[in-house]
Amino acid sequence: MRRFYLFGFLLLMGFDTLSQLSFKLAGNHALPVAADLGWLLRVFGQPWIYGALLGYVGAFFTWMSLLRHAPIGPAFAASHLEVVSVMLLSVWLFHEPLTPARVFGAAAIVAGIVCLGLAESSASPEAAGASAQPLSPRA
Repeated sequence: MRRFYLFGFLLLMGFDTLSQLSFKLAGNHALPVAADLGWLLRVFGQPWIYGALLGYVGAFFTWMSLLRHAPIGPAFAASHLEVVSVMLLSVWLFHEPLTPARVFGAAAIVAGIVCLGLAESSASPEAAGASAQPLSPRA
């Protein structure tokens, strides 16, 4: 099951990253922004917009599959790993600066996911079962 989680969250991160980077590329190629038909045609004339749509569809189905099996707390947190991957790829693809605040934010995201994962894995099934048992009435 651990491989399922790892593969699933990597796939989810890949789809989400594809969506975000594709939107950025489509937007960059459709400049200047204007509220007219010409701008819409420029946007939908870019192959990147279809990469973004593909990424969203893939992320949706991957997320729905993961939710059937993964604990919701760590799953929700791990679903935001694309923030880190998009930031790192934007440094390389778009020459965006990697500032100390961005590095700190990325580290905080990863640390939060690790903490939630460790907390979930340390919760024993016996403890959960004991707290779920009804109290017996006293005589």
